[in-house]
Amino acid sequence: MDNLQIKDTNTFIEHSMVINNFVTTVGIQLKSSVCRVFGDSVKYKWSENDNKPVIPDVSINCDIKNRRSTNFLGVPRFIMEVLSEATEDYDRGEKMELYKKVEVAEYWLVDWRRKQVEIYILVPNENAIDDAEYKLISTITEQNRQDLVLQMFPHISIDFEQLFDGVD
Repeated sequence: MDNLQIKDTNTFIEHSMVINNFVTTVGIQLKSSVCRVFGDSVKYKWSENDNKPVIPDVSINCDIKNRRSTNFLGVPRFIMEVLSEATEDYDRGEKMELYKKVEVAEYWLVDWRRKQVEIYILVPNENAIDDAEYKLISTITEQNRQDLVLQMFPHISIDFEQLFDGVD
């Protein structure tokens, strides 16, 4: 996929349910903060991507005034992508690399089919100054569902059942 704005047009309802569950649950808790949670209707443009629009499934942005027209220019602190067969390689590859380049602090890959959440945080690369890598810190499943925590927003709670509510 050359264009980062292409969306999977054959999205399963469960994909949207996970996004809506997250946005609804987290949005209420961020109401009195400078940060806001957005579903897959907002675009980001970054020079690291030649200013091509990028549309994450979910983002938490604490710099919402940094925008031009309909595009955010700042970097969200958190991004979540909900995996589908059509986009999984893209979300694990090109998108993950871009998010690393612009320094998104926390990145979740959610697989609604397996009811699994991979939590990555950006950590300094020991071998290179001014470079960072994503480190998988946890894979959350039914067995360890109590460990589902937003690393960058530990005061925000979303539990496993809330995230996958309505997904059978």
